Amino acid sequence: QVQLVESGGGLVQAGGSLRLSCAASGRTFSSLAMGWFRQAPGKEREFVAAISGSGSTKYYANSVKGRVSISRDNAKNTVYLQMNSLKAEDTAVYSCAARTYRTGTSNESRYDYWGQGTQVTVSS
Repeated sequence: QVQLVESGGGLVQAGGSLRLSCAASGRTFSSLAMGWFRQAPGKEREFVAAISGSGSTKYYANSVKGRVSISRDNAKNTVYLQMNSLKAEDTAVYSCAARTYRTGTSNESRYDYWGQGTQVTVSS
């Protein structure tokens, strides 16, 4: 049983930045690999970034590589997604997910728990 709550979304202009947060509870956080996914209106959910339980391994979708950075603070049971140089196509609901393994994955089917999502809107 893991509960995830995202925050930090909002409206930004193209080229701007946002930092999303995801607070976890209910399970030993360091045992969970974490991921960020996004879903634009009318489109399927897609992978954004993932991080291992220890935070030592990270990887990103090609579409956002170089513009986003995932990190975690296990003492605070929180994972972050720093997004820079935002584009209109980044507009989506961003959700964090937890996997009951220490290694992350881009495959959303391998994640066991999901947050409610936070809206990110990038204006042109």
